Amino acid sequence: MKKIILIFTLLIGIATFAQNKNAKASMEVDGVCGMCKERIEKAAIRTKGVKSAVWNIDTHELKLIYDERKTDLKTISKKIASVGHDTKNIKATDEAYDSVHPCCRYRDKDVVKDHEGEKKSKN
Repeated sequence: MKKIILIFTLLIGIATFAQNKNAKASMEVDGVCGMCKERIEKAAIRTKGVKSAVWNIDTHELKLIYDERKTDLKTISKKIASVGHDTKNIKATDEAYDSVHPCCRYRDKDVVKDHEGEKKSKN
């Protein structure tokens, strides 16, 4: 019985050490502007275990540093989708998408086109 308990304890210990408390990852998140950036980053940061979240407007890449012992990419994606932004794996509900500001409607081709003009004027 003692051997079983010892083996079980060792397996749990190994599994715990296998998880990274400063895991780095990136994911694609749809958005078009600075307001989107703020919303996406806040949603990610408010997910327990996320330490850093930086979204790039031009590339739509969200770079993350998070604790794998507390969260995972699926949980982070769900949190971002809940505030109205699609990720590669999880699409925001229509209700969540409709809650974003009209200038943030990244599914609307006219809105995307308007923001492309802003990018060109900044360069």
